[in-house]
Amino acid sequence: MKIILDAMGGDNAPAEIVKGAVLALRTLDEGLSLILVGDESAIRASLAENDGASYEGSRIEIVHADEVLTMEDDPFDVMRKKKNCSMAVALHLLADGRGDALVCAGNTGALYTGATMIVRTVKGIRRAAIATILPFDRPALLLDCGANINVTSEYMEQFAFMGAVYMEKIFGIKEPEVGLINNGAEPHKGIPVYVETYERLSNNDTIRFVGNVEGKEIYKGKCDVLVADGFTGNIVLKLIEGMGIFFTLRLKRMFMENVVTKFSALIMKKQLKQLKRDFDSSEYGGSPFLGISKPVIKAHGSANAKEIKNACRQAISFVSTGLTEEIASRASIYVKHKSEETQG
Repeated sequence: MKIILDAMGGDNAPAEIVKGAVLALRTLDEGLSLILVGDESAIRASLAENDGASYEGSRIEIVHADEVLTMEDDPFDVMRKKKNCSMAVALHLLADGRGDALVCAGNTGALYTGATMIVRTVKGIRRAAIATILPFDRPALLLDCGANINVTSEYMEQFAFMGAVYMEKIFGIKEPEVGLINNGAEPHKGIPVYVETYERLSNNDTIRFVGNVEGKEIYKGKCDVLVADGFTGNIVLKLIEGMGIFFTLRLKRMFMENVVTKFSALIMKKQLKQLKRDFDSSEYGGSPFLGISKPVIKAHGSANAKEIKNACRQAISFVSTGLTEEIASRASIYVKHKSEETQG
């Protein structure tokens, strides 16, 4: 399996990206190989610093790119002003079949734009969605997490079935339950697009819809997939991430108050480490773009080597389970069904 890495994307590029690449080769599938895209001299220097130079030629290929797309650049610059940036070159390599998947920690808007316009969406899928696992006792996939601010009920219905396929193929959940994030449990709650989405999901016999899920209910594990527009989903995601950090810091301060609490912290050291790990985004390795015709994984802009390694692991699962092909297959059935409904 060959994974393409944008070595210049993110706040810590290329050092942490290359370090993560070497870590992936050492700890993941022995059949894994990588294409590192970016400034060739900078990549080689980072490889040397991480004892990764020996992989070049055998398991690492370097593809030079003259430009770098920054976090401040306009998302459309990947298609217009900076066509030779590492992100654009990496996307074209994926589209041309040079690799099986792409991992990038760069500009999210640009990556989404480039993936949609260069790699293209699955036939029948109106909009791709950014999906993220929420680390509760019953993990839930949240989508969309920021790609689509303005949506239709059809987009969200497609988010629902793509999310269900993901949880089925990646987590092995049979008939995943789907919930719609809303400001009330009743079918009529929410703005018109949410009311319409509720009706669509209720009438879709291929989706196991459990109804609306209020914000205060999200953590209770009511479903396996949580659907929202990109604006709402992004706020939910950032709030959960922020609260995770808040409670971790508050617990640390509480346990450091005196000798008794410090002793208690020692007793609960294992549990506290697990709590921190649960809310550590690097453990999950980033967010997949569901609906793109080939696997694209978006790592955090601040991704470290550990997150890049785990993003590669996620890409391997994405490819090996045939997730994209399954989404494409179900999308074609969905389109045919809707076409028959219209003709009828």
